[in-house]
Amino acid sequence: MMTNSRHRGEIFWGTESKPHSRPYMAFINFYDSQSERKRCGGFLVREDIVMTAAHCNGRNITVTLGAHNIKKQENTQHISVHKAIPHKSFNSKTLVNDIMLLKLKHKAKLNGVVKTIALPKSQDWVKPGQVCTVAGWGTLANCSLSNTLQEVNLEVQKSQTCQEMSKNYKDSIQICVGNPKEKKATGGGDSGGPFVCHNVAQGIVSHHYCTGKPPRVFTRISSFLPWIQEKMKLLQQP
Repeated sequence: MMTNSRHRGEIFWGTESKPHSRPYMAFINFYDSQSERKRCGGFLVREDIVMTAAHCNGRNITVTLGAHNIKKQENTQHISVHKAIPHKSFNSKTLVNDIMLLKLKHKAKLNGVVKTIALPKSQDWVKPGQVCTVAGWGTLANCSLSNTLQEVNLEVQKSQTCQEMSKNYKDSIQICVGNPKEKKATGGGDSGGPFVCHNVAQGIVSHHYCTGKPPRVFTRISSFLPWIQEKMKLLQQP
């Protein structure tokens, strides 16, 4: 699925989120090609659609909404995925076009702990120096998986910072995120989660480089709006 120079996008040196302060967050479970159980993050963009990373595709995908501590069942909605739609040009080696829509078997019930998040306009472009937030249930700095939702503020970097690390980095469809001078970063199990700026989902946690240090590469959502709109229209309830 991946070359040895890339690793799926854990939150290092972040803090626990205030419970249910990010009601758009989705916890995703699935089985990979080796029948191993995996986790990813995602986010609710319509009552029946969750957005995530394409490399989070697998068998028996289930989505949990309304969770803070995933070991506790209060307020949660567990919904199976009816159909997974990864981007047709997703490349599992370079991880470009790392975006996927999950059509849920039934609509989520929107309430105080389950809400959708806005997507950017096509001209919305996060700039180097901008600081936004990512959240997830991925690996912590002590290498254990988190039961509670963690979050961290990360700074957008100049495209050259990622281009120097990989010739596959494409600024037009990806965002270079995380100050190399800081330890703060995403990690395993956070993939697919949203990079949120002013309550808008601007990016999707995708992958990091073999050094393990920031920056990380996130998918730039604003570049995929025509594809998103086309697929969401097709997935409209009859």
